[in-house]
Amino acid sequence: MSTEHHTTTTTPVTADMLRGFLDVEATAHGLLPHRLPARARRQIPDDQLAVAEAQPSGVRLVFRTRATTIELDTLPTKRVYQGFPAPADGVYDLLVDGRLTAQATVAGGNVRTITDMVTQSAEVTEGPPGTARFTELPAGDKDIEIWLPHTEITELIALRTDAPVEKAPDSGRKVWLHHGSSISHGSNATHPSGTWPALAAALGEVELVNLGFSGSALLDPFTARAMRDTPADLISVKVGINVVNTDAMRLRAFTPAVHGFLDTLREGHPTTPLLVVSPLLCPVQEDTPGPLAPDFDGGTLRFRATGDPAERAAGRLTLTVIRDALAGVVAQRAADDPNLYYLDGLDLYGESDHAEFPLPDDLHPDPAGHRRIGENFGRLVFGEGGPFANGTARPGG
Repeated sequence: MSTEHHTTTTTPVTADMLRGFLDVEATAHGLLPHRLPARARRQIPDDQLAVAEAQPSGVRLVFRTRATTIELDTLPTKRVYQGFPAPADGVYDLLVDGRLTAQATVAGGNVRTITDMVTQSAEVTEGPPGTARFTELPAGDKDIEIWLPHTEITELIALRTDAPVEKAPDSGRKVWLHHGSSISHGSNATHPSGTWPALAAALGEVELVNLGFSGSALLDPFTARAMRDTPADLISVKVGINVVNTDAMRLRAFTPAVHGFLDTLREGHPTTPLLVVSPLLCPVQEDTPGPLAPDFDGGTLRFRATGDPAERAAGRLTLTVIRDALAGVVAQRAADDPNLYYLDGLDLYGESDHAEFPLPDDLHPDPAGHRRIGENFGRLVFGEGGPFANGTARPGG
């Protein structure tokens, strides 16, 4: 797998070293992980999802080595908003035997400048590759995971170590396939293993495949088909808030769309434990329909709902309407599907959680909020009596 050059081992980055992805693309620079397969990507209708699925939330490079110095060459594509300061460089988390041990960033790279928040139109400026460098790691054989920045498209170029690299052994853990919105993607989390799904996966001792797509949990049929065709032992679907804040549907269309999404999942996973999660608390959208609009008053980005609450009677969606609809769909289907479960999102992040960890932009939790959501999910879903509580190891694992 590796070739020696004096005291440095250079290892080509290959798909079998990656976890948490559905597809890879060979580029002029290296390997680009994707979280949707090529067939689904050809059906993506906008840049919002095209960028989100290529941002490697939950994707990690996994191997075994005795190395104490590790370097990973990458070409990141960073996102900035015109007129606002550039965000900090994305973080690479290095875990040794499952424990966060070191972090690094990569300067430079391409820059994708969003010129219009509503249409998501953008201009891309090309830049050079860089290197994430980790030093003074513990000696001896160890399992390494490098979690890629969850908000930066990341082309993987080369891996260099001061000791040979071996394929990581199969963990024997169950695979948890999760789909959700920007909060599941990791918005406002400061590092990739600090998103709530990553934290919950660590508590549940499962292998995460995170299909959280910023702004794009819209019950798209191509996403359902991708999930149908992905091997998984546990599946969760957290939907609702993007449907409201894009004002994409009325109640008449939403309920059959949820049924259709679940029908597609069951074509490939007829008896897999399947959890439907309704939206977390978001006060600006609880009883006010979308669409959501950015608000720059005060010099910081916040969000506000622009719909008319009086139109709920005509089928306009709010988070309270969505929760009732999802609970009804699951109750109806569960009569014939004993492995289908429902979780009210307010149990993950509700009034008391909001009082302790308010949403900084009125839409997304801060890092402490992500931790609270992850801990609540770990307790309610992976904990005793939860729908995913029946052991973490696959049969024979």
